[in-house]
Amino acid sequence: MREWRLLILFLLALLGLAALVPRGFWLTGRMPTVPLDLVTGGPAVPPVGRVWIDSDPACGVGPRTDPDDCFAILWLLDRGVEVAGIGTSFGNAPGAVVQDRMAVLVRQMRAAGLELPAVHVGYPGPRDGSPEPPAVVALREALEAGPLTVLALGPLTNVAAALEGRPDLVPQVQRVVAVMGHEAGHLFHPSEGNRRGAFGHGPIFRDLNARVDIAAVNAVLALDLPLTLIPYDAGRRAEITAADLSVYALQGAVQARVAEEAQDWLAFWQREVGTEGFYPFDWVAAAYLLDPALFDCARVRAEVRWEWALWLVPHRGLVVSPEPEGSTFYCPRTSPELKAVLLNP
Repeated sequence: MREWRLLILFLLALLGLAALVPRGFWLTGRMPTVPLDLVTGGPAVPPVGRVWIDSDPACGVGPRTDPDDCFAILWLLDRGVEVAGIGTSFGNAPGAVVQDRMAVLVRQMRAAGLELPAVHVGYPGPRDGSPEPPAVVALREALEAGPLTVLALGPLTNVAAALEGRPDLVPQVQRVVAVMGHEAGHLFHPSEGNRRGAFGHGPIFRDLNARVDIAAVNAVLALDLPLTLIPYDAGRRAEITAADLSVYALQGAVQARVAEEAQDWLAFWQREVGTEGFYPFDWVAAAYLLDPALFDCARVRAEVRWEWALWLVPHRGLVVSPEPEGSTFYCPRTSPELKAVLLNP
């Protein structure tokens, strides 16, 4: 009986706190902030050269694990991008699961005749003093061989480890493009006002890639590298529907397999978020490498700071704020043409 009373008191306390949350924030997930000075199709960045992909694919593992990494990797390789190597990480799934899914994708792409770079096993979780994995060593060697753009589709663990104690390699990093970051007070729930579920909106998406290894984010920020942050918002104009997956599947056997593995994720968005399709976060970030003019970006200051999710749960997050002279770009808005660019063979 005592446990039930405590539970009731706890729920009443939550309801009381929820009553203090501004209605607009509750429905949209956005607190009032200083607007970012977004540059349409810019600011300009140098053309991409050699690329290193750091990825946490979990394609087909379960209904709540996104398939975006597989779309992104396949899309870049299918377009002949010079990929110096691929490293596995963690986040969408545990490291061992990611390694397995990457191996499956590699077999499928090789069977389709795609030329693939070497794939290296990275950290299966935040660094804990264990020996450096092959992905960290290979990334260093790739940087020693020449300038490199790093596409971080997962946490920054491998990147931070590869550059630690190697200031000579920092100038070799042409740019880091990372799927993470948000404006102060922004909770990303794609329903935003659609009044899904009992609480008036659909599921809240964590800034996962930053949150699972915030120490690595801090380490990379301290190096003051050229950095582009592609947040979840950037996927809004590239919603992938069932019809889109059907068209995409006609491009080849691997595309058909990846489209099939995305069906559970699509069903989750339709059921829980209330949209016709899903936002392909990592796939969108891959497009930035080949056509950054499709993105509207702002110069920002990026920093790790403590936040309160709905003022109940404190956590550290990667937050951006306007900075006219900032070296970091934050790209939350894209051209309406982006979706066609992703889907066209």
